[in-house]
Amino acid sequence: MTSLPYLSATEMAEQFRRRTVSPSEICDAVIEHIAKWEPRLNALYAYDPDRARLTARESTARWSSGGELGPLDGVPVTIKDNIAIKGVPVPVGTAAAELTPATADAPPAARLREAGAVILGKTTMPDYGMLSSGLSSFHPLTRNPWNLSLNPGGSSAGAAAAAAAGYGPIHIGTDIGGSIRLPAGWCGLVGHKPSLGRIPIDPFYVGRVAGPLTRTVADAALAMSVLSRPDWRDGMSLPPATIDWSLSAAEVGGMRIGVMLEIGAGMDVDSEVRTAVEAAAKSFERAGATLVPVAPVLTRTMLDGLDDFWRARSWADISALPRERQTKILPYILSWAEAGEQVSGVAAVRGFGQTMEMRKAAAQLFQTVDIVLSPTAPVAAFPAELASPLHDPARPFEHIGFTVVWNMTEQPAISINCGYTKAGLPIGLQIVGRRFDDVGVLRLANAYESWRGPQRPWPEP
Repeated sequence: MTSLPYLSATEMAEQFRRRTVSPSEICDAVIEHIAKWEPRLNALYAYDPDRARLTARESTARWSSGGELGPLDGVPVTIKDNIAIKGVPVPVGTAAAELTPATADAPPAARLREAGAVILGKTTMPDYGMLSSGLSSFHPLTRNPWNLSLNPGGSSAGAAAAAAAGYGPIHIGTDIGGSIRLPAGWCGLVGHKPSLGRIPIDPFYVGRVAGPLTRTVADAALAMSVLSRPDWRDGMSLPPATIDWSLSAAEVGGMRIGVMLEIGAGMDVDSEVRTAVEAAAKSFERAGATLVPVAPVLTRTMLDGLDDFWRARSWADISALPRERQTKILPYILSWAEAGEQVSGVAAVRGFGQTMEMRKAAAQLFQTVDIVLSPTAPVAAFPAELASPLHDPARPFEHIGFTVVWNMTEQPAISINCGYTKAGLPIGLQIVGRRFDDVGVLRLANAYESWRGPQRPWPEP
């Protein structure tokens, strides 16, 4: 029998409905479980168990009287550091931040609160979210539950670590270059990066989205049904729409599925990763799809241009800080951003222009295929103390090629576990769909999840 902290959100809602367990019992079990993990895992920030217990008691009363707010009522959740919760400072992972309490819930937090979810607290991230790592100048080093000497990935580092460790079933992260999918892949999770604007977020930016990290596809879909509700504060959000988020059977037969095993720039794909992704692709072929090997959509010019643009953008923000605050920033990030001072305005504009080239290449690709399968990351999890697999601020994005493209093209993409290395580390399969087809991507991931069968047991403290 699954222990209470590892129940899925859909299982919790069913047990609440049957009165076989209450939100308060779930909350107490998760808090007890966290106490066993957290001194070593360091996944949480602004953890508030007393507030969580109070919220759970209120939810228990609603379920007892038949007045529940929906299937997330009473379900424990966490929210990433950079998504505002009213009354809690938003340090965005850096010691350089001024710790001013947020004046309002950001849209994802507001939707969860309206749904009755039990917010346990926030989760850790690296400085400004600009690392695929759990390394931060503000938060303690976050580690991977599968192996505490390794990194969970990032920038949704704490969210991924918490999800894999059983801190409840739903954890909200953000993603501008892979920050949901990369840690999901390295922690054996489901990580959904929705179409740009599908989930309202504040502040909004090109390519930046919020999305769920969960242990099952059904929980990711459930989270999307709540998070995607409209909010006027996101000036890039999609028009309000009535969407059926149920996971009906995916029509795989007859689909043309592109298999992309090289991305065109950055790190080579490790042989164990390649083998696992190829085996996962064969599952779709057995279900009636036609597999089509496809060429990379990324070029060195595109990746370097994006690096120029992001350095210049980051330095524009950091250079405005007093020098004494700049010195508190993680040295790796400060070194990377300072190089932005040497990026000319013309180079920065050209760099941003490469995002349009990514759009063109992706649009052309999707004229020939319905879906793309790829590795989520070219390698498995790396040592916890490193900022990235290469740990080189001169080459910071060599590992994000498979993920960053789909942020810039605004397409939905999901990472789901497709196997393990010989060392027992999870490997992520990425499923990419056409713009706005979040439901289609979730349904294909759900189909693959059913073909894959059960995963290895989740790590225990």
